[in-house]
Amino acid sequence: MNRELIVRSSSQSVDFALLKDGKLTELHKEENSNDFSVGDIFLAKIRKPVTGLNAAFVNVGYEKDAFLHYHDLGPQLSSMLKFIKQVSTGKLTDYTLGNFPAETDIDKNGVITDVIKANQSLLVQIVKEPISTKGPRISSELSIAGRYLVMVPFSDRVSVSQKIASKEEKDRLKRLVRSIKPKGFGVIIRTVAEGQKVAELDKDLENLLNKWTAMCKKLQRAQTPSKVFVELNRASSILRDVFNDSFTGIHVDDDTLYNEIKDYVSEIAPEKESIVKHYNNTNVPIFEKFGIERQIKTSFGRTAAMSKGAYLIIEHTEALHVIDVNSGNRSNKAKNQEDTALEVNLISASEIARQLRLRDMGGIIVVDFIDMVKPQHRKRLFEHLRDEMKDDRAKHKILPPSKFGLIQITRQRVRPEMNIKTTEEDPNNSGKQVEAPIVLIDKIIADLQKLLKGPAKDNSITLNIHPFIAAYITKGFPSIRMKWYLEYKRWIKVQPRDAYTYLEYRFKNKDGKTIY
Repeated sequence: MNRELIVRSSSQSVDFALLKDGKLTELHKEENSNDFSVGDIFLAKIRKPVTGLNAAFVNVGYEKDAFLHYHDLGPQLSSMLKFIKQVSTGKLTDYTLGNFPAETDIDKNGVITDVIKANQSLLVQIVKEPISTKGPRISSELSIAGRYLVMVPFSDRVSVSQKIASKEEKDRLKRLVRSIKPKGFGVIIRTVAEGQKVAELDKDLENLLNKWTAMCKKLQRAQTPSKVFVELNRASSILRDVFNDSFTGIHVDDDTLYNEIKDYVSEIAPEKESIVKHYNNTNVPIFEKFGIERQIKTSFGRTAAMSKGAYLIIEHTEALHVIDVNSGNRSNKAKNQEDTALEVNLISASEIARQLRLRDMGGIIVVDFIDMVKPQHRKRLFEHLRDEMKDDRAKHKILPPSKFGLIQITRQRVRPEMNIKTTEEDPNNSGKQVEAPIVLIDKIIADLQKLLKGPAKDNSITLNIHPFIAAYITKGFPSIRMKWYLEYKRWIKVQPRDAYTYLEYRFKNKDGKTIY
């Protein structure tokens, strides 16, 4: 398995595309104007506790107040409030927490008005960016993430990622971390720490302590509300979370970003520094070079095509997402309907796992798979979907198929959903939105493949199409038509038709009869 990260920079934003064996699996956009990213820590002020919600609205500097629920306060709230007060007034200059007397934990089922008051200052961390009409979701249980460890101030607990299966490895990592962990800080051991030596873990923990100290120094002169800790830029945070030995290339088209990423990779994996490449071809944009633009056009939108003619219909409502699985007009080589349904459902499960990550879909997702009678087939589908979603970093839960063939998924979303427009205005002045030309070409190719395998395989094939699209297919070297010839060993005659609309096309045989 080869993974590549492609980074495209512009004056307004930076786009990150994660490729797995050349296929687009994740797409992220970092707006330069986004001041409220997940992981950022603010010194904020309580605006108004609301007993009915057992929550408080907090001023973090956004146009709408952030939402802080009682369960997100963290058990060590009293210790944190005492720490902030002493640091802000200059009474405390030792930020290591080793000699800081901890307060009693708050009641986990308490009432918010008993522990915080209006106009009180506290440290909060963004756990969900502003989405639609809502302000940020925040937590006062702080955590600072590193490459191998996550440091939790005012705690003494050491825990290990559940994705590390080996009990012996879990015990080894816990033992190592307890031997180097400073007093007053809890530690969560991340999945990538598996197999690492104590020197690497100690270096990561020291780096996190330095970040904590730098943040605390800002508190002395910070006004409320203000940002006191900035999470890594999106490129570094993606690398921190997903980087491993399977990465074969990181391509960046911006000088500054290239140097930042190269420095970060040399820090976390010096042996992989050479895979960071600066892309400086001004004639071909970086996303065009790696085929990402085409994948974006064909992957987003209401319909998502898959192999063997199957496709998904993806609908978004106010309350949930609905995904419908369709077998399409694929050639049926299976012995019966049950085997066909299983085959299409397994293909669809892989694509659905990819689509959830690609679009960053969150909330409740209901998938209507093709009905299957056999319980063992339904179990196999459920296990396959669960395996395909193992690489998904977002918290999620999958329920087994219901009697109606529905699978329900809940998936955490911490950023606005990725939504890309894949349609354009109809050049025929119909006033409607139509699919982009790239999507049209992919449809023509899919139909052509069916024809060359079907009854018309011995006949000459002519493609009748609008002159604009005809020119797009035949011009240049190698042209799209030449690529068809090299791949299918058949010359396809392309005949422009002025009477056709922009998206209209017909395949005809040597007698002029429409065959598709």
